[in-house]
Amino acid sequence: MGQPIDTSAVKLLVLDIDGTIAGADNEVNQTVRHAVRAAQARGVQVAIATGRMYQSALRFHQTVGSTLPLISYQGALIKDPATGYIHRHLTVPQAYATELLNYFEEPEQRSQFSVHFYLNDQLYVRELTTDSLDYADRTGVEVKPVGDLRTLLDQEPTKLLAMAEDGETIQILLQTMRDRFRPDQLYLTTSVATFFEATHPLVNKGTAVRYLAEEVLQLQPENVMVIGDNFNDLEMIQYAGIGVAMGNAPAGVQAIADWVAPTVEANGAAAAIEEFLLNA
Repeated sequence: MGQPIDTSAVKLLVLDIDGTIAGADNEVNQTVRHAVRAAQARGVQVAIATGRMYQSALRFHQTVGSTLPLISYQGALIKDPATGYIHRHLTVPQAYATELLNYFEEPEQRSQFSVHFYLNDQLYVRELTTDSLDYADRTGVEVKPVGDLRTLLDQEPTKLLAMAEDGETIQILLQTMRDRFRPDQLYLTTSVATFFEATHPLVNKGTAVRYLAEEVLQLQPENVMVIGDNFNDLEMIQYAGIGVAMGNAPAGVQAIADWVAPTVEANGAAAAIEEFLLNA
């Protein structure tokens, strides 16, 4: 940890979902819920920032009692559930979405990846696969098979996601696409080891949390604490005055954090809240 942290300055706590407040059971357990409520009782506002779809993230937003806009799709969609007001919706440029889908339609790629196409907070797939059905079961989202996803490109998607059976395949894909697309064309990341995600180039959780803190709440980075567990959380961990990585986070994520919490299954988010917000 670098400079001493003024924990009393924290006014906003931002939480990732999967691997951070929700573990294998896909629920926020009582220990974490109580810690969040205790922080709120001390005047700290709480928000969700996730790679999940808005409709899939909504129940977690409600579980933690957030009254703030919900950051979904890595920050591509920032929407206030209370009013329906959309603060930000950045979509994947059509030309790049087409190039991605053309790549995934190549025979070799078709056999390796299940592709998800997110449009108007709905999930479309080429065909129902075991991966897609497992994803639907975990997220509570209806999956809509449509055949060739390129038929949907009359509108720009919010996000494209490709799933593979192993993380090594995803890392190769990530490098291939980073060689093909510049950072000012697409934001490319992994949210879990077997998920490759592509969004608008200005999208990441860091820019989303900055918007929520500075534009909506008139706060500064030192007023923000975030907790995350994967590479799609890097930017918000770097932005926040207190950036916490979970114990189950990859080493590269832990290395840039101010503090490393226990794992999600050991209630690491609750431990971080206790450490910085309740014992201050």
